[in-house]
Amino acid sequence: MSLENFGYKQELKRALTFWDLLIYGMIFMVPIAPFGVYGYIADASKGMVALAYMIGMAGMIFTALSYARMSEAFPIAGSVYAYAQRGINDKVGFLAGWAILLDYILVPALLYLVSAAALTALIPSIPIWAWLILFILINTVINVFGVEFTAKANKIILILEFIVLGIFIVVGIVALSQGVGNGHLTTKPIFNPGEFNLSLVMGAVSIAVLSFLGFDGISTMSEEVKGGSKVVGKATISALLIVGVLFIVQTWVASDLGAGLSLTNLDTAFYVIAGKAGGAWLKNLTIIATAFSWGIANALAAQAAISRILFSMARDRKLPAILAKVHPKFKTPYISTILVATVSLIVGLIFQSNIGVLTNIVNFGALTGFLVLHVSVINHYMIRQKSKQFVRHLILPLIGFLVIGYVMKGMDITAIKLGVIWVIIGAVYLFIITKVFKASATSLDI
Repeated sequence: MSLENFGYKQELKRALTFWDLLIYGMIFMVPIAPFGVYGYIADASKGMVALAYMIGMAGMIFTALSYARMSEAFPIAGSVYAYAQRGINDKVGFLAGWAILLDYILVPALLYLVSAAALTALIPSIPIWAWLILFILINTVINVFGVEFTAKANKIILILEFIVLGIFIVVGIVALSQGVGNGHLTTKPIFNPGEFNLSLVMGAVSIAVLSFLGFDGISTMSEEVKGGSKVVGKATISALLIVGVLFIVQTWVASDLGAGLSLTNLDTAFYVIAGKAGGAWLKNLTIIATAFSWGIANALAAQAAISRILFSMARDRKLPAILAKVHPKFKTPYISTILVATVSLIVGLIFQSNIGVLTNIVNFGALTGFLVLHVSVINHYMIRQKSKQFVRHLILPLIGFLVIGYVMKGMDITAIKLGVIWVIIGAVYLFIITKVFKASATSLDI
């Protein structure tokens, strides 16, 4: 089904293949993402970091399947916003988009902060704000130049991440064989009966899901992909499975290496373990890799994703029309891209001393959007289309809904309160534009 069937013109350039989307998804999730958050997950799970990632991946698989179903039905930009709008109704779509904005519009700032903090530890003379500005400028220029340029940059960065990850795993296994940590790979990172507590582990999972956020960003590129609507779904599921396995392997090795080690600073826990395994050179290599994979690669993908959601919502007159403006030469939503850059700088400066709070707020926005996504699948296929595929269109999204809901139960209460306030603000905004200014709803005739 073409874009015109949904009442839109093809404005963005269709240039992306399955492999481009797969790379984009892996870059967005960051294959070495656990480097930056390992300490917090290890502390919350009592060392069972690999288990937290296993549970997290299992939960995200159901969400990825729901993304695949909705991207097939509605191959348009906008992600959860577009899927809930078309799969349920216009108002729910807006609120879902508003909730996911909390994730997408804040996550670049979070990524820049983690990167800036890591580099400031290496070079104290350069302040965090200077790194923030540098990263934001680089990513904004790349994203404005177009998705093809972004895709080429992603491939180079992804290769470098795999090289660093490979080095850590090899050096880590060698160190284990030489008696470092537990002296060999054990089952404790997956299940330690003496420390296991389901509520604690699920609390750790609520942090670990941050590493998975990004597979959903593939759906925002639906209007720039060539090869049919099923390409988006295949790339989404493939990226999640590949990166999920990498998360489990690296945290398994790290957990056994760090056995008996006192991790006083959760921000630098992984780097301390890397130093224990390979010395200062490996410690510094993992720090630099984290900084540039989060601050350039991941933030680059995040900025591209949120600019497409803003573009989609503005095109439907739910946000200022200027955000739907497309660059005449590069065919990218450049106004939205520049806005995201500006917000990232402001948020980064505000939360530079409260990275933990920002992390929880980001997670709330994403998980809330995922809940609505699962409902959209059930409503569109089972209720509207009268589908007989009960496993695919009812049971799987229902399991996904329950898993995400349980993960959210273990979230920080402050993040939940702030997230609820954000959704209420969105509801008030929706009331004003529809009832006060009488903005017309987007035609949903298909």
